[in-house]
Amino acid sequence: MGSLTGMLPLVLMFVVLYFVMIRPQMKRQKEHRAMVDALAKGDEVATAGGIIGKVTRLAEQFIYIEVAAGVEVQIQRSAVVQVLPKGTSK
Repeated sequence: MGSLTGMLPLVLMFVVLYFVMIRPQMKRQKEHRAMVDALAKGDEVATAGGIIGKVTRLAEQFIYIEVAAGVEVQIQRSAVVQVLPKGTSK
């Protein structure tokens, strides 16, 4: 009985840790993966490095974004952090 009572705070801490940290992180990863999979040609995106541009080509692991007229940059799909509303980048 004493060892069960001693383990109860540890189990409760793990349960709280799961609901406060682990579960929300898994949800964010799932949402990011869905956003990256849904990228299409013509979408305007922001990258983790702060580059904003329009998607011109898609490959399996990389995307190509146009950051200025005639300037195309190749980045990893996972570097995209946000899909911007149309007309954001000029």
